[in-house]
Amino acid sequence: MVMKVRLLLVDDHQIFREALQRLLLSVTDIEVVGLASSGSEVLELARATAPHVICMDINMTGMNGIEATRVLHAALPGVRVVALSTHSEQRYVLEMLQAGATGYVTKSEGFDELLHAVRAAAQGRTYISSEVTALMADGLLDQHAGRSRKTIGPREWQVLRLVANGHTSNVIAGKLGIAASTVEVHRRNIMRKLDLHSVAELTRYVDSHELPDRRSTNR
Repeated sequence: MVMKVRLLLVDDHQIFREALQRLLLSVTDIEVVGLASSGSEVLELARATAPHVICMDINMTGMNGIEATRVLHAALPGVRVVALSTHSEQRYVLEMLQAGATGYVTKSEGFDELLHAVRAAAQGRTYISSEVTALMADGLLDQHAGRSRKTIGPREWQVLRLVANGHTSNVIAGKLGIAASTVEVHRRNIMRKLDLHSVAELTRYVDSHELPDRRSTNR
C-alpha cells in the first residue's frame, strides 16, 4: 500500500480552504490532515497533525506565510512547504524559497499544477510552477541583457499593445496563452517602468513608439 502524502492547508479565506479540501478528496495519494487560517496557528497544528507537506498562503493577517514558513523551517525542518499565492512576482518567490519553501504555485493556475508541487515536495524536490518560472526567466534575461528599468521586453510590448487596443487581462491571457495574473504582473511592470498611470497614457505611448513584433500581438 502506497503511503499517502499528509497535507496541511493554510489560507485565511475559509471558502478557498474548504473548496480546495473538497477537490483533494478525490486525490487518492493525498490526505488533508488539517486546516489553518493564519500563520500563527501553523506550528502548533503541524506538531499535532504531522504533515509531510504544508500548502501555505502568503498574504494572511498577523503572521504572513513567509514568516510562518521561516518559523516552521527552523522548528520542523523535515516538513516541506509549498506556497500557493496570488503573487507571481519574483521577490515573493525568492523570499519564500529563502524562508525554506520548496515549492511555489499561483492561485490562478490549474489544480494539477498544485498536485505536481505537493508530490514533488513530498519527494524532497523543489517545484516552481510554469507561470512563475516563465516570469522569473524573463527577469533573468532582462538582467543578463543589461536592460534598464525603462526598457520594455518583447512580451511586455505584446501586452502593452493589446492593453492599448482595449483588451481586458482575460482576453490578453487567451491571446498570448498565459494566465490572467501574469498579464496583470506585466501591466504593473510596464506602468512602473514607463511611469504611466492609465490606459489612456499607455495608448498614447503606443501610438508614439515603434513596436517590435507587431505581427504577434494581434492574432
